[in-house]
Formats: sequence, structure tokens, C-alpha cells
Amino acid sequence: MHPSVQSFLNFIAFEKRYSKHTLESYQNDLKQFSDFLAENESNEITLASHNDIRSWMVSMMEQKITARSVNRKISALKSFYKFLLKKGEIKKNPVSKVQTPKTSKRLPAFVESTGIDKLMNQIEFPEGYKGLRDKLMLELFYGTGMRRNELINLRETDFDTYNSQLKVLGKGNKERIIPIHPQLRTTIKDFIASKKTLMEQQQENFLLVDDKGRKMSPSFVYGNVKNYLNLVTTIHKRSPHILRHTFATHLMNNGADINAVKELLGHSSLAATQVYTHNTIEKLKEVYKQAHPKA
Repeated sequence: MHPSVQSFLNFIAFEKRYSKHTLESYQNDLKQFSDFLAENESNEITLASHNDIRSWMVSMMEQKITARSVNRKISALKSFYKFLLKKGEIKKNPVSKVQTPKTSKRLPAFVESTGIDKLMNQIEFPEGYKGLRDKLMLELFYGTGMRRNELINLRETDFDTYNSQLKVLGKGNKERIIPIHPQLRTTIKDFIASKKTLMEQQQENFLLVDDKGRKMSPSFVYGNVKNYLNLVTTIHKRSPHILRHTFATHLMNNGADINAVKELLGHSSLAATQVYTHNTIEKLKEVYKQAHPKA
């Protein structure tokens, strides 16, 4: 690996504190670009020109890589060269002249209210700790909109029963406070009390742990959520993130202020939250068609 690439990866890992997943993604993107340059006997990565980057883009699109994926890889290059520019290793960012492909806006998928009602009130959960944990896991995702890693790292001490709120550690180690509704507050209290008798041993003080008392893995959480969503919805992707989309969409459809939703989700900019307004507009169109005499 080129020393400048390693220096950049150290920077985003230890100073920017990006997640392991993001770090691996950046590393893979930079390696793929370096390999492309080597295969085409072009400059090394620190000396690459905007023409090199354009050629890579064309190559990826010829391989039928989606515009969204291409843009993500170019974004990784943009951050890398911005880092080199700041360090004085290059005089200008070669990505600044590159025009990335347009992507079609994809509305976030979400579970309809009837599906959520079935998930929370009609599904039979297993007896004992597993059933209590799985139900709380689903209620937390839908009731707070938190990310999968945020839920995995949630500790009992992050639960403020007096103020009915949870402290969450989000991306970039940014803390945020999420208010919770009374029913979820009661569920968490009851769960903590029951866990002390049902779970003999557990590592550290995580709120939710796996069947053996260990910290839950991302795949463990994904698999559990997918199994339950299979019972209530036919949407293509059935993941924890879908429940986050559902949380935001249901809030927006019921008149929540977009800035408040932004804070609840932990988005750094309003642009990331605005995608949920498209679902709201679609909902309004549907109501209009059903209710207006001229529709």
C-alpha cells in the first residue's frame, strides 16, 4: 500500500473516527483505483490526473457498475486528494474537474403502518430472554430510528428512565439524545429487570446481548430483524435500516418537522433527511387522488 494511502486511512480511522465499515470501503476503493492505474501503466495514485479518474469511471460503467457505486468510489478519491492537498503533497485536487454520473433518486423503502402494527402486537415471540430481547430490539429500531451499530453499543447506563430518553453514540462518536414514548420506556425497564434473572452471565454492560450473553454482532442483529420482517412485509430488503426508514417516514407522514427528524436520526446535514419528504409528497398525492372531486 502506498504510504500516502496508509497515512490517509490512519487519519480517517484515528482522527475522524470513521466506522470500521467505512474504513474498509475507502481502503477497497483506493486499492481498486491503484490497481487500475497499474494495469494501465499510468501514474501512481498520488500523481494521478483527472483523465486517469475519468478513465476509471468509464471502465467501471462499462462493467455495469451502478452510478451510485461509481459516485461513492469517486467520493473516496475526493476525500483522499483533499487530504493530500491539505498536507501539501499535491497542488490541486484532480477530482475537482471530474463530473460524476447522475443517479436516479431512490425513495427509501419502509414498512406500512399495518405491518408495524402486526409486528408489534400480533407476532408471537419465543419464551424467555430471546423473545424479550428480540421484541425490544424491534421496538428500539422503530421507536427511535437508531442505526444498527448504535443499538449494538447501547448500554444500560444510556437509558434515562426519569427523563424517558436514550443516549446514543452515533457516527463520528457524536452523542445524541433520543426521547422515547412511555410504552418503550416501560418495556426497557421491564427488560432490564427480567434480564438479571434470565441471563446468568453477560460481557460488559450492553443493554442487549446475544443468547450467550456476548456483545451482538451486526450479522446477528440483521438476521434476527430479517426473520421477523419476513412475517409482516413483502418489501425486497428487510433489514434494521428499513425500520430506521420506517421511523422517519411515519414521522414525516404524520406532520413532523423535518429539522426535528434530522436531529432524531443524527444526520449531519438536512440533505440526508430530505429524501423522506419524497415519500410524504407521494402520500399527499395519494390522498389528493382519493379525496379531490376533480382528481
